[in-house]
Amino acid sequence: MANASEMADVVLIGGGPGGYVAAIRAAQLGLKTVCVEMDKTLGGTCVNVGCIPSKALLQSSEHFEFARIHAREHGINIEGVTVDLATMMRRKVDVVAQNTRGVEFLFKKNKVTWAKGRGTLRANNVVEVAGADGSATTYQARNVIIATGSVPIELPFLKVDETRVLSNIGALSIGEVPKHLVVIGGGVIGLELGSVWRRLGAKVTVVELMPTILPGMDGDIVKEADKVFRKQGLEIRAGTKVVGATVEQDRVLVQTERDGAAETLEADYVLLSIGRRPSLTGIDAAALGLNVGKRGEVIVDQAMRTNLPGVFAIGDVVGGKLLAHKAEEEGVIAAEVIAGKPSEMHYRSMPSIVYTWPEIASVGLPEHEVNESGREYKVGKFPFSANGRARTMGETAGFVKFIADAKTDELLGAHLIGPNVSELCAEVVLAFEYRGSSEDIGVTVHSHPTLSEAVKEAALAVLGRAIHF
Repeated sequence: MANASEMADVVLIGGGPGGYVAAIRAAQLGLKTVCVEMDKTLGGTCVNVGCIPSKALLQSSEHFEFARIHAREHGINIEGVTVDLATMMRRKVDVVAQNTRGVEFLFKKNKVTWAKGRGTLRANNVVEVAGADGSATTYQARNVIIATGSVPIELPFLKVDETRVLSNIGALSIGEVPKHLVVIGGGVIGLELGSVWRRLGAKVTVVELMPTILPGMDGDIVKEADKVFRKQGLEIRAGTKVVGATVEQDRVLVQTERDGAAETLEADYVLLSIGRRPSLTGIDAAALGLNVGKRGEVIVDQAMRTNLPGVFAIGDVVGGKLLAHKAEEEGVIAAEVIAGKPSEMHYRSMPSIVYTWPEIASVGLPEHEVNESGREYKVGKFPFSANGRARTMGETAGFVKFIADAKTDELLGAHLIGPNVSELCAEVVLAFEYRGSSEDIGVTVHSHPTLSEAVKEAALAVLGRAIHF
């Protein structure tokens, strides 16, 4: 097909959470917007092979575990409950499709052009798009937003084949319940997907190089999570290094070392979840003169500008916390700056969630960082075991913890582990956004009986006056 050339106010390279949200916001602001995405569907890693499908499987596996173990606690006897893995996987695919179709609908609604193909950024903000059908289109963009995301990190001696050695993509589509799944990496992805397969009947061993799972999180949260996950059946081996691996036809032998002692773990599947690195697909940083950091991340300012005129970058490709909602907010900021609005990005109120059960949520600083700063602070905690709604649910593990400045009472950190804390943390994030205090939350009426009362009580505990504990 003949080459075509078009003008655009904004061209986004990447249609993941950052890219598609930035595209919609730019179009809302009256800018002619093109989003380049080479996959068959919009939504990027998050919608297609990350956040959405993993939460679908987490939900399904939670239902199975409830029916198999916890229903009888409520006087409900279910005999012979089994897993229909094929149906579970089809449901996951359907949920993903609903979301990808939703993004495509929003593009049409907001008149965003989806340029289907592989995008390459050239000098002077020229973006070339090579379509799968052989077409070639060139866009001369007034502004470009790089939103090319990230890819999983591999070990030199253990490469992902999505057959026996899996990334998050393969771990979402195993055709059978593993006999033994070894998860290398005790972070968010490893614990979430490890939990899915444990609930469905697999033996799951989590190997983490650092001294604890969930490295960097608040120490009290880590201790509680470790205790609960072990009780559920996860075998956790922290402080353990993977030093080698042998992939055979139907198994993987993983060599580990801890305190000088060597051990070989035999697994039918291995999930490699040791982190992700920025992906600059279609972006030759050196040729363009684009500034990148030591880890390959694009360097940006608070307006998401790079060092190149009219070129912005957002999402995983700029590093920091690799979170879909972070990418979305960065995308909004970039679009608004391009439209001439006085917007800038800040990260103080950025929440992080782990969708295990119990869930984990945090915003602000963990206690060890506050302590290291030398700042005087107070801590308040309230356990879900003292919350009436949690008792009725039979979900009493975990707590809410606040850290506040000892003199001003300003909230510095909030850390929650327990039922539905991914939703409970929203009011905490709002309080952080307004630089609120523990008293602000503590004197706010919370409906009874609700899980949210644990948030109120933890805030009151900072002040030394929790009512129910």
